[in-house]
Amino acid sequence: MEEKQVLLDVKNLRTSFFTDSGEVKSVNDVSFHVNKREVVAIVGESGSGKSVTQLSIMQLIQSPPGKILGGEVWFRGENLLTFDQKKMRTVRGNGISMVFQEPMTSLNPVITVGNQLTEVLRVHHKGMTKKEAWERGIKALEAVGIPDPEARMKNYPFEMSGGMRQRVLIAIAVACSSELIIADEPTTALDVTTQAQVMELLMSLVQENGTSLIVVTHNLGLVTRYADRIYVMYAGRIVESGTAETIMKHPRHPYTLGLMESVPRLDSEKGEQLIPIQGTPPNLADIPEHCSFYDRCKYACEECLNKPHPPLREVEEGHCIACHLDVRGGREHA
Repeated sequence: MEEKQVLLDVKNLRTSFFTDSGEVKSVNDVSFHVNKREVVAIVGESGSGKSVTQLSIMQLIQSPPGKILGGEVWFRGENLLTFDQKKMRTVRGNGISMVFQEPMTSLNPVITVGNQLTEVLRVHHKGMTKKEAWERGIKALEAVGIPDPEARMKNYPFEMSGGMRQRVLIAIAVACSSELIIADEPTTALDVTTQAQVMELLMSLVQENGTSLIVVTHNLGLVTRYADRIYVMYAGRIVESGTAETIMKHPRHPYTLGLMESVPRLDSEKGEQLIPIQGTPPNLADIPEHCSFYDRCKYACEECLNKPHPPLREVEEGHCIACHLDVRGGREHA
């Protein structure tokens, strides 16, 4: 069996925002990795730290109020957190591309799609002429399934649908030939059919171009069929990780179980009620010392309240949870 090569390795990443209300610990000791040609999903509710983690990797945290406090981000054998902004610009686009969740705020509404594509290409490919960039831009739009790409190059973003604009952002990543694409909530505000089309498009890029992919989403049901591995985040921490099949069939953390129960399933009985996760996520400016999911957890016991937040630990090969209990075995201690 061929040994997998790690492309991105994030170790103990910590990012906070310093506000009038205090320190907001958005990313709290997060570690994960992405192998070459692998699809990894980062899943969790809004405010769990998913997007801030990815922005930290790209060094796109606005400072102040945000600051990366510690950790390492290894890519191509180098720690990106040691790079200054000038050196990071050689990584963005060329090495790692990010597809943001709202194309209308990511694309300039008063500049044509073609001009935006060619500008990005010429920044990342020194010496490329405007004509060469234009032709490559047409090919990129064609690669992501946009009909009549030559005409679309002359369109403004507001002349396109949401799904089409999302494809343009993906086309920019394709044109830059990035090794890793980070797709931050790529299907938000899209209808179900378009969501599937966008995900299938991203998957085809992985298969055809050998690209690695990180999909950031709140929808666990969306990614279980596409991802190789899944990391579940809650309150700035990873609380469970494993293969997509393992997470889907044998979730071991109460929060993951809650996410599964709140998603419609094709095999559900008619009229079966979805079970929402009660309560709201904790204030990241006032995270408790004990398990941050305690107030919302139906399995919580005295040990969960009296002990510090549980560290991430392996419960079976490749499957880790941050929980004092073993949910799969009921309320027996792990």
